[in-house]
Amino acid sequence: MATPNNTNPNPAAAPSPKTDLTGMHLLANALKENGVEVVFGLVGIPVTEVAYCLQLVGIRFIGFRFEQQAGMAAATYGYLTKKPGILLTVSSMGFLNGLTATTNATVNCYPMIQISGSSDRAAVDLEQGTYEGLDQLNIAKPLVKAAYRVNRTEDIPTGVARALRAALSGRPGGVYLDMTVPALGGIMSKEEAAKITYKVVDPAPKQYPSQQAVDRAMELLATAKKPVIVLGKGAAYSQNDDLIKEWVEKTQIPYYPMSMAKGLLPDNHPLSALSARSMIMEQADVVILLGARLNWLLSRGHGKWNPDNKYIQLDIDPEEIDCNRPIAAPVIGDIGASLEMMLAALPKYPLADHSAWVKEIQEKSKEANAWMQSKLAPSPEPMDHWDALRAAKKVLESHPDVLLVNEGANTLDDCRDAIDFFQPRKRIDCATWAIMGMGAGSAIGAAIATGKPVVTIQGDSAFGFSGMDVATMCRFKLPITVCVFNNGGIYNNIGVNPSHNGDPAPTTLDLNAHYEKIMEAFGGKGTYVTTPEEYEAALEAGIASGEPNLICVQLAGNAGKESGHIGYLNPQTLIDFTV
Repeated sequence: MATPNNTNPNPAAAPSPKTDLTGMHLLANALKENGVEVVFGLVGIPVTEVAYCLQLVGIRFIGFRFEQQAGMAAATYGYLTKKPGILLTVSSMGFLNGLTATTNATVNCYPMIQISGSSDRAAVDLEQGTYEGLDQLNIAKPLVKAAYRVNRTEDIPTGVARALRAALSGRPGGVYLDMTVPALGGIMSKEEAAKITYKVVDPAPKQYPSQQAVDRAMELLATAKKPVIVLGKGAAYSQNDDLIKEWVEKTQIPYYPMSMAKGLLPDNHPLSALSARSMIMEQADVVILLGARLNWLLSRGHGKWNPDNKYIQLDIDPEEIDCNRPIAAPVIGDIGASLEMMLAALPKYPLADHSAWVKEIQEKSKEANAWMQSKLAPSPEPMDHWDALRAAKKVLESHPDVLLVNEGANTLDDCRDAIDFFQPRKRIDCATWAIMGMGAGSAIGAAIATGKPVVTIQGDSAFGFSGMDVATMCRFKLPITVCVFNNGGIYNNIGVNPSHNGDPAPTTLDLNAHYEKIMEAFGGKGTYVTTPEEYEAALEAGIASGEPNLICVQLAGNAGKESGHIGYLNPQTLIDFTV
């Protein structure tokens, strides 16, 4: 018999399987009702039974070795599917481990929900030293888009609904849902539970800009002599691929894709300005920011940018406007809705002939592409990054459906420039926050979301953050090929300890490490390569196998350079100064 608040007042009383369920079952049912198909996480007190309940109702539970990687998987899943990626963690340290990924999802605008068990509020609030007693809600609040706590079992469906709406609506982001032990352990009758479990209606309604905003943007665009479109990952996330293609090809305006927008249109398209970044920054007079933010990745609109240019910005969030440079024509709404209206208005606003501008960009691109080919030319053994990337480029560009996850320092920077993409959402990297340690998790999330082969290209330092979760790839038999570019250090292997006390330099790692052995330990295939030809063959075989495998790509110890920008603080200067 349910009490007035629908929870059993006696926590020692067990539910009747025929008539009752726990808060854990109710949480699983609420997620299932709202279309959740996959949950990523790591179990323990007090959420182990939640994972079993998820499986019971038909939701896949992808168990990890580290919560941060489970969170990176959830975030990537959210980005690729436009459905909230769900992360399940234990309390205290597990919650904190996962929060890194949830915060990263918020900064990068990926829909994600972190659900963590937490201790009884009474003991936490009085700081009485309860098991894993941590005020998780208030820790999470300043770091995520929204945060909610569920104290009562009957409020679980409402908590799920609020989290879903917050994660998906407007600018997507990470949401924290705090599930207390009393809420999870409470008992309800199945009849009462069925009455309060519901599906959220239209959690992310389409938002159209005002006609005035559209007309203002089109009037400005009609005056442009050297316009350019900057495609951001928001454009890729929107999945309005056909509208974006129609807009570019009808306006004949050249476009520059940010790293995760590569492939929205082919990187080798005649209107691609991918290889003319400096030129468009210096000369463009009207810049259309299409799902791109004018943040540090674009020098915040300063530096090399033409100081007299004007911006048209398509964004869902009005607070993003004017954050670094004045925006002459903000268009606030969904990218799809905004482009629909701008395309409809295009006949009323004839654009100038930009063909000469396009030809200038094409000529500049030819020069830049020739320089890139020279970088990719063979060099003396052992390999450097460009030798390895020459092999990777050949393989990946011949398999355009393969999704690439890329992180590191030199490995990230050089790979981003070297490999072209021809399909949307085939490149995942650290994005806005430049966070390292997303490799394994993002690869697993991408494989689960798409069912397609995934390749990661990571530096040896980057791999160290997430390498243990190759075990997860093997346990779930995922089609992932991990490529570790090993130059034996953070940036490279040539660091020197200025104290001469025999310890390694801060940037020195393990030049002779055989990372492929880690994959072999869990039943996957490991390969060690020392030449571009060996790497090309191993990468082709790894993709074809459809199974977890790791290629340790041995580079020279001096391959790579420090990516810091404070010259007088670099290690060599310190050594000279202290001698």
